[in-house]
Amino acid sequence: MKLTAVALDYDGTIAHNDRVDAQVRSAIAEVRSRGILVLLVTGRVLDDLRRVAGSLHFVDSVVAENGAIVHFPDSGHTTELAPRIPESFVAELQRRGIPHRVGTCIVDAAASDAVRMLGAIQALELPLALAFNRSRVMTVPQAVSKATGLHTALDMLRLSAHNALAIGDAENDHELLRFVEVGVAVEWGSASLRAAADDIVRGERPSAVAEYLSQLARSARLPVPARARRQLLLGHTEDGQEFWLAVRGRNVLITGDARSGKSWMAGLLCEQLILHGYCMCVIDPEGDYRSLEALPGVSVLGGDDPPPTPRELLRALRYPDRSLVIDLSHVPQDEKIGYIRSVLPALNTMRRRTGLPHRILLDEAHYFLHDADGSTLLDFESNGYIVVTYCASRLPSDLLAATEVMIVTCESNPAEIDALHRCCSRHSRVDRAAWSALAHLGEAQAVALPSTAEAAGGLKLFTMARRLTPHVRHREKYVDVPVSDQRAFAFAEPGRTVRARTLRDFVAELERAEPSVLVPYVARGDFSRWIHEVFGDHPLASELRDLEMRHRQVKSPETIPEIVNAIRARYELIDEDEAAIGPPAAAHPLSPALA
Repeated sequence: MKLTAVALDYDGTIAHNDRVDAQVRSAIAEVRSRGILVLLVTGRVLDDLRRVAGSLHFVDSVVAENGAIVHFPDSGHTTELAPRIPESFVAELQRRGIPHRVGTCIVDAAASDAVRMLGAIQALELPLALAFNRSRVMTVPQAVSKATGLHTALDMLRLSAHNALAIGDAENDHELLRFVEVGVAVEWGSASLRAAADDIVRGERPSAVAEYLSQLARSARLPVPARARRQLLLGHTEDGQEFWLAVRGRNVLITGDARSGKSWMAGLLCEQLILHGYCMCVIDPEGDYRSLEALPGVSVLGGDDPPPTPRELLRALRYPDRSLVIDLSHVPQDEKIGYIRSVLPALNTMRRRTGLPHRILLDEAHYFLHDADGSTLLDFESNGYIVVTYCASRLPSDLLAATEVMIVTCESNPAEIDALHRCCSRHSRVDRAAWSALAHLGEAQAVALPSTAEAAGGLKLFTMARRLTPHVRHREKYVDVPVSDQRAFAFAEPGRTVRARTLRDFVAELERAEPSVLVPYVARGDFSRWIHEVFGDHPLASELRDLEMRHRQVKSPETIPEIVNAIRARYELIDEDEAAIGPPAAAHPLSPALA
């Protein structure tokens, strides 16, 4: 992901004997020249920091007093984030003869005096806590840390902690490193901090930080740690163990038959990413993700209203703690294609500039990325795509090659299974015959394919975890959204042509038309071909194809009612008036003339 901010501890990390290392100061200037903001996050009192560091204009912001003070050198603006130290506490320290230095919101003393300071806090029943920093101890207001101060500073700058990296050396840096996307400890600092960090600055003194910062400036991207701290719970394996997916900047493919649980799985990932604080943009062609609006910071645009223009979309995503669902369920299919082809490049531009959104989810991806130039709509340098499709083989080959996580729900199409096997061939330790099991997955089951590191080279079967928000399986999906005239099914009748642009119209025409009109379509396999090519529903198309083939062998007046019932059952197609009074009426009997 894009790096937008670096947070640096002062003493022991970039400064020795009070003074900032000269090479580090130059490296900070290099980082800032690349548009990356640099923040000092220190336990020092602001005036004391000015005394030892001189002008603070070499950084963009200062978080002082262990998170209690935020200062912006360019504007001179200072914000106090915590209550001031009570005068009664200072007086008690003096009475007890404890040497100390008083800031605005903290008191600093020798670590050896921690027990006596705790006694003073207990005696006065004050809401204060102790924070250790090597040989020093700070008395700070409860719930105040370097992380809380940095959080406020980044909010004021409209930056996300998920685009930030922090470097520290001591006990009071634990929360700081845990808060940002990548936490880095210096090798010469606390052993406990090194054990908890994502990365280590190798060396013996602050000058080593300079080279690390220069490398960050050259890449302008967050390093990818070997161990990921944030995990997403996908479900439980057959032996009852939890199955987790590490949060990294990986592309994710979710594929399988229609109505096999793909959007449930995708929604599960979205929920957890959003609750981790990642900014998401969900491009929702069919309205499956509207329920995510129940989560904090999520808005749904589109739906009954026109979808947002690219400019409106960029404005809506300018806050790092917001996520968007773009509901295109009321947009005709051809217009969806044009809209998505304009939105994806705009999102790519925004991500290169601001790092937001962190993740982009595109459902029904085969409709929008299957053209020869489909891959040009994606930014593989940024990655972070979640693509959902029933037909992975129609996706661009470079997208499949760049996809490191592949999750499959029930997949009944042998050609699709072959395509997925080819994608994973260099990762797989599984015999090809075992892949046929993908066609027999049960309800709520999924498989992580061998290309997924967590699958350890195998086919990792798991039962999907529960969702926090309800899965939207609305009746209008695929039923009432019209296709273009060019893709409509044309029923040729004497003296006129009737075009069915929705599945509801299609079923209504099957029930209304004279059987003799429908015979040629059944004979040619036109119904199954239309369902396959226009709606991309392979399982339903296969079912209709079987009915057409059976009719060609043994003509039956029940063929059309069976086709109608198959479509109704798959898409829960119920008329408004029927829904109000009960289950749908039986299809009317057709004339034996079809036989």
